[in-house]
Amino acid sequence: MTPGDENLSQALSGRQDPFRSLETLAKSFAATAERHDREASLPVANLKALHRAGFLALTAPQTFGGAGRGLEDAVRVVGALGRAEPATGLITAMQYISLASLAESRCSPTLKRETLGAASDQGALLNALRVEPDLGTPWRGGLPATILRRTEDGWRLSGRKIYSTGAGALTWGVVWARTDEEPPRVGNVLVPLAATGVRIHETWDHLGLRASGSHDVIFDDVRVPEDHAADLRSPEEWAAAPDAIGAVWVSVLLAALYDGVARAAQAWTIGFLRTRAPSNLGAPLASLPLPRHAVGENEAQLAIHRRLLLSVGRDWDRDRSLNATEAGQIKVAVTEGAVAVVERALRLTGNHGLSRANPLERHHRDVLCGRIHSPQGDMVFMNAGGMALAEND
Repeated sequence: MTPGDENLSQALSGRQDPFRSLETLAKSFAATAERHDREASLPVANLKALHRAGFLALTAPQTFGGAGRGLEDAVRVVGALGRAEPATGLITAMQYISLASLAESRCSPTLKRETLGAASDQGALLNALRVEPDLGTPWRGGLPATILRRTEDGWRLSGRKIYSTGAGALTWGVVWARTDEEPPRVGNVLVPLAATGVRIHETWDHLGLRASGSHDVIFDDVRVPEDHAADLRSPEEWAAAPDAIGAVWVSVLLAALYDGVARAAQAWTIGFLRTRAPSNLGAPLASLPLPRHAVGENEAQLAIHRRLLLSVGRDWDRDRSLNATEAGQIKVAVTEGAVAVVERALRLTGNHGLSRANPLERHHRDVLCGRIHSPQGDMVFMNAGGMALAEND
């Protein structure tokens, strides 16, 4: 245990401010963010530091050694990490979603203790592995091609998942699969990624979030104990009663992540405008009306994001007065706002902003990923529009 860990451990169990050390951690992560981006290297050291400080188990229940914190605190952490090094923030966001969902799942107390306890004690990482080459994202419906076949002692799992964030660092995969029964059932299956038959195919070579290690994970006849597939239901049952925690938390925490990226872009742009003094002007660009106006627009956008994200986090923690449809709308609004902030910064800084010598071009590449992350805008608006029109019939 490093100096200060005892204090932070107490803080994360509710006795002190848990975010006292977050700023220090974030600064150290920001210092290596450019290198991880260029190398497309997984920020393993960052994840270990978060574990040592107690942050990886922030949303695990206290009964399993976690901090028992809710969505509002998760928003604060993911936002800070998004500003510092967004791949670390994305992996952490997926961890928080998985821990919160697993705690309320139909898994046995023994399995919860094994997984949630390992997150608290050992820094074990979890993520939902859902997207497939043919299906795409299950947010849009359809049955997975990943198959669970019944055996005498449980199940055997075969399939391929793509865009598996943090794949090389994950301890557990929460795998979306269907059974080989007629009719099939679908559900989440807990799979230790060190199991025989699991392998990672390093396919991730993306424009943005290059350090997230979102490679393919292949399952080749992997043994799955009976209790690791504890929540198999018909597709109709899942459609009628989806994972509310997962749906809401994904949208809100992704919004917090990309808001963090936009804040990093705004901070660099302000520094640039304060120090860049063209010879024909004889004063910093910050003295001109146009940059002041544009920076002010960004400040207003970011202030709205902050108030919105923290308030919805509090609403959820208080009485869960937030549904998946509303959360999706918030995700789209904030991510589109974040893209607008970064693009406005690029217009202000010109070639300087697009140079790889400066971080703004990296922030631009990263923030664009917000449009691709589910739930995507077209689906959110179609769902909202359909509901509104149905209500007015």
